[in-house]
Amino acid sequence: MSGAAAVAEPAANARPEPITLREAFPVWLKIALLSFGGPAGQIAVMHRVLVEEKRWIGEHRFLHALNYCMLLPGPEAQQLATYIGWLMHRTRGGILAGGLFVLPGVVSIMALSWIYALYGRVGIVSALFFGLKAAVLAIVLQAVVRIGSRALRSRALIALAGAAFVLIFFLRVPFPLIILGAGLIGWLGGRAGMPAFRAGGGHGASKGTIVEDRDSLLGEELPAHARVGVRETFRTAGMWLALWLVPVAVLVVWLGPANVFSQIATFFSGLALLSFGGAYAVLAWVAQAAVQSYHWLQPGEMLDGLGMAETTPGPLIMVLQFVGFMGAYRAGGVLPPLLAGTLGGLLATWVTFVPCFLWIFLGAPFIERLRGNAAVAGALSAITAAVVGVILNLAIWFAIHTLFHATMPVAAGPLRFDMPVLASVDGWALALAAGAAVAMLRFGAGAIATLAVCSAAGVALYLAGVTG
Repeated sequence: MSGAAAVAEPAANARPEPITLREAFPVWLKIALLSFGGPAGQIAVMHRVLVEEKRWIGEHRFLHALNYCMLLPGPEAQQLATYIGWLMHRTRGGILAGGLFVLPGVVSIMALSWIYALYGRVGIVSALFFGLKAAVLAIVLQAVVRIGSRALRSRALIALAGAAFVLIFFLRVPFPLIILGAGLIGWLGGRAGMPAFRAGGGHGASKGTIVEDRDSLLGEELPAHARVGVRETFRTAGMWLALWLVPVAVLVVWLGPANVFSQIATFFSGLALLSFGGAYAVLAWVAQAAVQSYHWLQPGEMLDGLGMAETTPGPLIMVLQFVGFMGAYRAGGVLPPLLAGTLGGLLATWVTFVPCFLWIFLGAPFIERLRGNAAVAGALSAITAAVVGVILNLAIWFAIHTLFHATMPVAAGPLRFDMPVLASVDGWALALAAGAAVAMLRFGAGAIATLAVCSAAGVALYLAGVTG
């Protein structure tokens, strides 16, 4: 292998030799284990490995696949891995790449959920999560700045972001309606050829030497397995819909719709259809339902779960496994709490990620024929802009519930929002969050380092007797 690589090195434009699924396995595993830092970091890792190092896929084809994945509900980085795995090795390749991308996070979040359920109320553990929440605030704020700087390239897109924030924060308009409306505006703008809605790069790729599609392993050709007929399309849809929805139907019929497992299955199945924009964009919606409607969590616990997802490999949407775990742990009926929590967490993960494979295996063959479609690019640009406004809403929601001990509801005409009680501010939480924000935004500190320092600071404050 090394000798062949050495021979091929001088021929910079020579297409790499085809590889087997077994040879691809360690590469996909490496990507999975390095998938920290949210979708931007995960996509950057895939770009570096798959485009620049391995040259399995070219720059333009990579971005075309990314654009499609960003238009889908669910975690775009995991779906991008599934898409490229499918391009290379058909359905088995997609399952391998997408499944491995999720697996480290499933194991890590489950272990942390057990620790949280057993020891979360112990003082020193609570202190650790106290610091963790401050860092998460800074990470969400950085996401607003990072995605906004890349997505808001015109006044029209800035206006869309602002409108999305007003609609979700002040008017409580459902998140899916905001995203669908933005997508429609972008679609029409793209079809009309408006410059404001021309294709961007989504989360973006690195700015190194461009690898042309023709010089990559996949080349420019349409793969044979992308030429699917009606029968094969219906077969694919039927199989993945059954894997997704049959367990949901069985639980609802067997246990009844009021059972916590039925609620987890139905709620997260619905979320799988509507979770555009990744974890940050949907967490405010999830938190509202999990805290206020189902009473699975307390507001602060949602931040704890996000902190877990930030510190482990895999998509940030893995926080939903923590939500399912805690919901079933507290309302699992006759089952032992830890067993119920484990089953609830795995159920939430199943109904969250099985649809991701459905979207790719069903849509990718057709999307491969749409490279450069202006309407799709316009919809992508508008949705990404709206997501910036939604993430800003999330940052403010997190800040209110982390930095203040009390809030009061405000209702003025159609406006509905929670206002913090200023006298209830937590000075140490504010100091930690401000320090984390300065470290990340001013000095470029990484997410993992910031989380570690803030967690250690939370423990130090507890040991010093400053916090309870």
